Amino acid sequence: MAAVAGLIDEEVRRFAALGDEWWNPAGPMAALHGLNPTRMAWLRDVIARHFDRDLKGAAPPLAGLTLLDVGCGGGLVAEPLARMGAEVVGLDPAPESIAVARAHAAATGARLTYRAGLVEDLVAEGARFDVVTALEVVEHVADLRAFVAAAAAAAKPGGLIVLSTLNRTLKSFALAIVGAEYVLGWVEQGTHRWEQFVTPAELAAALEAAGCRESERRGMVYDPLRRDWRLSSDVSVNYCMAARKA
Repeated sequence: MAAVAGLIDEEVRRFAALGDEWWNPAGPMAALHGLNPTRMAWLRDVIARHFDRDLKGAAPPLAGLTLLDVGCGGGLVAEPLARMGAEVVGLDPAPESIAVARAHAAATGARLTYRAGLVEDLVAEGARFDVVTALEVVEHVADLRAFVAAAAAAAKPGGLIVLSTLNRTLKSFALAIVGAEYVLGWVEQGTHRWEQFVTPAELAAALEAAGCRESERRGMVYDPLRRDWRLSSDVSVNYCMAARKA
């Protein structure tokens, strides 16, 4: 495992090896591409509620907000957030993933900053952000509480921490491991370890220990009839959590 609170070394290498496949909607990240519209809509709304933004106004909804996306990979979350007006820094421990993210941003004209490194590095430099996100990251970290504490330290007082991950239930083992990896082939085999999945109670406790109070929790479920994702009160597999820093 990594010596710091960040991603486990072998998992960093797995994601680093994706290269341009990060942005291939039919490639190894197909499941994230399918999930992304639902989680981005919720993320936009939860940030807007926290900062009392008018989503019907003429200005981009996140204009003027600074945002750190931890574990940004190829930029699937960071780039859309930048298009919503936020001043975004995408951070990832894999330089290879950062190179892909920068190349894609250059091709699309997205304006944001990418950096290879750890959230602890930015905290040590004194960088603080209105919003800190880490989506589909905490199930890959070596130390949940240390990672959440570092992410929370990067947020300004009164700022927002937003996380999404997989719950550790029998249902998630059946759907996210057996179904998604071995039956449907949505995700490369070995991408996830069920024992590293994080229950909502564990995540809320880690946030509380880091000086943050949970404000919102939503599940995300796949609808096989519509072949898309939707928000739900069901957090038994995929879920999102937002918290306010004291």
